[in-house]
Amino acid sequence: MGEILRVDQATKTYGKQGEKQYQALKGINFALEEGEFVAVMGASGSGKTTLLNLLATLDKPTSGHIFINHQDNSALNANQLADFRSRQIGFIFQDFNLLENLTNRENIALPLSLRGVPSRRIDPLVEQIATRLGIKQILPKYPAEVSGGQKQRVAAARALVHEPAILLADEPTGALDSTSAQELLDTLADLNQNDGITTLMVTHDPYAASFASRILFIKDGKIGEQLLKSGLARQQFYHLLIDHLGNGE
Repeated sequence: MGEILRVDQATKTYGKQGEKQYQALKGINFALEEGEFVAVMGASGSGKTTLLNLLATLDKPTSGHIFINHQDNSALNANQLADFRSRQIGFIFQDFNLLENLTNRENIALPLSLRGVPSRRIDPLVEQIATRLGIKQILPKYPAEVSGGQKQRVAAARALVHEPAILLADEPTGALDSTSAQELLDTLADLNQNDGITTLMVTHDPYAASFASRILFIKDGKIGEQLLKSGLARQQFYHLLIDHLGNGE
């Protein structure tokens, strides 16, 4: 297995020089190997959303470098970044971000359609990922006609249909009830373990984080300690995480 993601001394500062500035990230360093499932935990204002925006190539670091599939994103212009993002990154949003005027099938197909992939190639790929995620029966429906849990599975299918190098998830259970959240987390864990999907999930929820194999803690713009699952059962890892958080980390 090779390295899929490397963050090398990444900083992010907001505000113009000569004016009051805010440094959201302060020299972030970490890496993900192919097939890893890593969670990033941090309180509001810790820098986790800023970090996710950089990883998703929605923003650029003020200094430092981010490599995805060995490509340094800082060297790409806007058009190159958009193309890179469409090929290498899958993204699951907290609030689904589905287009309500498109069917679920059309939403899932969107990343491929935007790249000009012929429909004869798109349809089998959509069917395949929808079957994998158990949502084939709702493909003809619109997002407004399905549950929150089903919407997030559609969003996950859209994020995975183009077989990205890495799946990024931003608080993916935040808008779901407990049953739907459990089902989605089980699905993400299954995709990671059985399909080798490299996943980075940002969350404030210890239960969600316990599905990862490694947890990075971000505080005041810096990655501090990490917690490793190291062969523990998920429930054991959850209790270890709760103890860790209870000790003030």
